[in-house]
Amino acid sequence: MSIWFILAAMIFLHIIDDYVLQAPCLCDLKQRGFWEKNAPHKKYKNDYLCALLMHGLSWSFMIMLPIAIALKFNVNINFFLMFIINAVFHAGIDDLKANKFRINLWQDQLTHIGQIVVTFVLYILEVF
Repeated sequence: MSIWFILAAMIFLHIIDDYVLQAPCLCDLKQRGFWEKNAPHKKYKNDYLCALLMHGLSWSFMIMLPIAIALKFNVNINFFLMFIINAVFHAGIDDLKANKFRINLWQDQLTHIGQIVVTFVLYILEVF
């Protein structure tokens, strides 16, 4: 498989997961304000964190899928560590945008593309 196709597939799957798969339900659920407005009971006050993490895991799986395919699904512990790091980092970045309002959509997306590039480079150096 071409390394450039792997990178293109990672970016394409990022677009699918970050826009198509989370709209509209997950977009709402990962915002603390949605829970405060629609489920004001304090039992739900941190449920937005679960939605952020679930989206991070989904996104990480999607962007790493082309690498897993290139490896013929013969992945090692480093793959899983990168998977978890990407998921947590993605959730944190989304929290900065959706809840803390410290970054905008441009910064959010450029950071996610940066994650993809770092992941791609690390695995290309190891795999190819």
